[in-house]
Amino acid sequence: MAVANPIATRFDKAFDAEVRRRFFRGLDFAEPKGDPGWFGPDSAVWYVHSHLPTLVLGLVAAAYIEGLDPSISWMGHDHSRLVERVDGKATGGIDPEGAAVRLGHSVSFFVGTAYGSTATAERLAKTVRAMHHTVKGVRPDGLPYDADDPDWLRWNYATVVWGLATAHERYHARPLRGADLDRYYGEFVRVGEALGGTDLPTTKAEVLECLESYLPKLAVTPIKAFATGPNVEGNGIPPWAPGSAFMDWAARDLLPRWAQKLCLYRPPNRVELKFKRSALWLALNGLHEAAGPIREFQEAKGRVAGGTTSKPVASTAPLEADPFRSREEVEAGI
Repeated sequence: MAVANPIATRFDKAFDAEVRRRFFRGLDFAEPKGDPGWFGPDSAVWYVHSHLPTLVLGLVAAAYIEGLDPSISWMGHDHSRLVERVDGKATGGIDPEGAAVRLGHSVSFFVGTAYGSTATAERLAKTVRAMHHTVKGVRPDGLPYDADDPDWLRWNYATVVWGLATAHERYHARPLRGADLDRYYGEFVRVGEALGGTDLPTTKAEVLECLESYLPKLAVTPIKAFATGPNVEGNGIPPWAPGSAFMDWAARDLLPRWAQKLCLYRPPNRVELKFKRSALWLALNGLHEAAGPIREFQEAKGRVAGGTTSKPVASTAPLEADPFRSREEVEAGI
């Protein structure tokens, strides 16, 4: 008789209470039998996303570099619960509950599109597109912003795939490299296309080139400055949680060097840097080895255990315009 792993049991209970029950409702990973979903069991995406700790770190890093676009900073300020508010006014800090909600939705999206049935992945993409349709406004300097803008979608896509792939490459115990990692970049394009992105980069080199090409448009806004570096030290947020000083360091340490310069990040000396990276590597892989792949990954493996009934979709680009839904309707799941 198999003996239950206490760490795995504790992790699954915590994940179930804090993430699964809140953000995975209605997502199907076990049915229909033979459905490969968007990627299938032999994909690089299945391999990369099965390591939940590096997936979460990658999402934190992606959110950091994404916010170097001033329009995205103001989108978050005006439309996101991530921003701490007192009496309706933004304080310049991060709302821990808002950060947890954003991370929970992100985890459910990138786990659901990786391992969910084709219908589940399509449903998630439609929901995110519908939310993007509601994010429009004007920055304080008078420039408009629109989450459906193709240029913004390309930047957003590049930051996400870069964050996930870079966290995997540095901190996974057995990372994909070279052509194998480029296969991940190429497969992940399906996610970007499903959200309305076009002309997306498909390799590590193309993604890095794409990111750097946006440098003339980037800046550290007050929103970004107030929520990073020394300004988040001693904020009381646990080290493993978004918004903590340690996660802020981990995200900035993953940035390309030009982005580190932009946000005034100076790496510690080589001994301290090696120690901190090694400690994070051990923590992430120790948790993964103890807890193992999450339940949704196991259910997806069971769904295709007898083989797949079709090939994964070649393109996920929307074939028609979405009907407009208000933010309230999107959040209610209508």
